[in-house]
Amino acid sequence: MTWFGNSLNHKFTVATIAGFLMSSVVFMLLFLTFYQEELKQERAQAVREVNNLLQSSLENAMLKRDLAGLIYIVRHLGKQPNISSVMIVNPKGEVRFASRVEDEGRKLPIAMVTGEKAHTLFTRDVHGREVLRSVNPVHNKAPCQQCHGPMREHPVNGILLVDYDATSIRQQARNTTLMLMGAGSLIVIVNLVGGWWFIRRFILKPVASLSRTSQALSRGELDARVDAAGNDELARLGQTFNQMADNLQRHTRKLDESKAFLQAMIDAIPDGVRIIDADYNMLLVNRTFLEQAGCGADARVGGKCYAASHGLDSPCPSELYACPVEEIQRTGEPMKVIHHHVCEGGDSLDVEVYAAPMTIPREDGEETLVVESIRDLSKEVRFTHEQRLSELGRLAAGVAHEIYNPLSSMKLALHSLMLNMQRDSSHASDVADDLAIVEEEMDQCIHITDKLLRLSATPLEKEELVDIQEVLTDTLSLLRWDAEQAGISIHKHYSGKHVRVISSSSEIRMLMLNLVQNAFHAMPEGGELQVHVECLDGQVLVRISDTGVGIAEDELPYIFMPFFSRRADGVHGTGLGLSISKTIVKAYGGTLSVTSRVGQGSSFLVSLPEATEDSAWH
Repeated sequence: MTWFGNSLNHKFTVATIAGFLMSSVVFMLLFLTFYQEELKQERAQAVREVNNLLQSSLENAMLKRDLAGLIYIVRHLGKQPNISSVMIVNPKGEVRFASRVEDEGRKLPIAMVTGEKAHTLFTRDVHGREVLRSVNPVHNKAPCQQCHGPMREHPVNGILLVDYDATSIRQQARNTTLMLMGAGSLIVIVNLVGGWWFIRRFILKPVASLSRTSQALSRGELDARVDAAGNDELARLGQTFNQMADNLQRHTRKLDESKAFLQAMIDAIPDGVRIIDADYNMLLVNRTFLEQAGCGADARVGGKCYAASHGLDSPCPSELYACPVEEIQRTGEPMKVIHHHVCEGGDSLDVEVYAAPMTIPREDGEETLVVESIRDLSKEVRFTHEQRLSELGRLAAGVAHEIYNPLSSMKLALHSLMLNMQRDSSHASDVADDLAIVEEEMDQCIHITDKLLRLSATPLEKEELVDIQEVLTDTLSLLRWDAEQAGISIHKHYSGKHVRVISSSSEIRMLMLNLVQNAFHAMPEGGELQVHVECLDGQVLVRISDTGVGIAEDELPYIFMPFFSRRADGVHGTGLGLSISKTIVKAYGGTLSVTSRVGQGSSFLVSLPEATEDSAWH
């Protein structure tokens, strides 16, 4: 029974009732036995007194030969209350005189009439009724020897049997027992109720309050307290328990504050941070790491590092990845690696991981944890790209300022000279032609300077409508001299209509510049550059193909990774051009892919969402 095992109140109540019932039964049995024995002894005493009187009367009647008086005494005695029958039996068991006439002459078992001592016993009479029988031998005496013989041969002249009704005796004993038991039970019940109230009020109730409060504390309800009224031992125990709960709540609050401070501190770090134990469990991560992994909550805490970073079900294979956890557990030295992480949504992320050991004390010794600082290389590329744009902008602005102003002054001077020559018509025609050529070249310089300024312009916070074909034309015009010097011919295949996207003009110009320059680098001995622009299914497709050396198949997966550089012209590049290009395309919802064959060239395909009327309006 669950309720019996879980409640002191129930245990006490059931145990008390069980004890009461058992003690009552034992008390009843003992009392009934003792009472019946005592009653039997009292009846036996009374019977002996009656028998002594009867025996004296009997002996007197026998000595006087007064049989009528003897019969009268026997039958009159048999009529007394609670006496069933009276019989005088000779030593052979024959009933000589009886209170009931039908019993005279009856032969009784000899066992009933043997013995020389008076005694009393419960037995059944000849009619099967239970009786209390008093057996009283009538001893032979000197005056009786004339009729019964010598005392030595006949010590007993006869047996006086008096049967008392046992039913009334037992009923009286039972009633008395029940009355006494009722009185005892009432006393026990009063004591039980009083004891139960006292124990419940001063023991069970405080203990129950302690139990409820301890369970509430175990559930995290740190405001729970014990009702510790009074000044007894349990009240003082409750007060001590409340003090313990206050200390626990205060220390827990401080621990939560420290944990919140630690979490806020690592959340403020711009790089991803996580702490990993020797079993690859992530014990702590910051908000930046959750963003990198594509999670919106701290469900990753407690998960495996290889599952969060690489989407694996088991530790990273050592032949594919340099695992910081294994290396630091083995060497105890910090390390830095570049990994390719797989985010929760399926996207990939190139990161630089700096890992260092952290030793903390434990109960069974020290434990070495691994602290990882994870830098998103795409942000590094973005920063490098913005820095490059900034530096290029400052350079272009300075160059444009130095070139643009003198050219403008020269153009004004030429206009003034041409006006003066018109007044003097001599040789005016030849001079005017020369001046027109000079003015045209100046306009071209101004136009090129303007293109350079637009290429280096700082990206606007608000996106704009950008004509892809115009951007390509301007970019290719800036690189025309480089193409001529490298022996590269440029072939443009444009769509007949305006092809526009929603983006930043300066970033799209930087994208096209990177891809065209990448194609130039792939053709150190010269070649052809094919530029195709078309619209297909709401996408603007720009394909830039070269006839260069191509890219090895085993290098294709790494060409968009930051700092990966394999230039065919032998120059060691920064390895950021293609990374910047992919970052730009991805930022505007597009894709950048490549196909290549070694010795035949490469083709880069840019796909960007075409600007519609709705998107252009916004």
